[in-house]
Amino acid sequence: MAKSLAELKAIREKKLNEINLRHGKNGYRVVVGMATCGIAAGARPVMVKLMEEVQAKNLVDVTVAQTGCIGMCKLEPIVEVYDSNDEKVTYVHMTPEKVAKVIEEHLVKGNVVTEYTMTVVDGKVIDTTVKA
Repeated sequence: MAKSLAELKAIREKKLNEINLRHGKNGYRVVVGMATCGIAAGARPVMVKLMEEVQAKNLVDVTVAQTGCIGMCKLEPIVEVYDSNDEKVTYVHMTPEKVAKVIEEHLVKGNVVTEYTMTVVDGKVIDTTVKA
């Protein structure tokens, strides 16, 4: 049975909202690298867990979205968190298990979870994350 244009637009809007959880612009924007390298490293379960946790905690000031290649394949899965001033924190080697701590500490309390971030020294990425 064919769908009307209005029905198709409603379905599209619903799916976009499910994928991106687009809410307020004054809070955090969380971006997950979903290129082939990220997906191969486990980004899809990380993205799903992020969306579930944001929704479960009713964090209406958090937007979850996906992007293509971030350019640091060996550090995937990568999650970038932008605050309302567009300041970025990059979390690397993310897992679904690490998501809960990032949500609670960073997105709820405003404290960066430094043990999951990368460090840049003299323009070089130094991987100092705790592997889990």
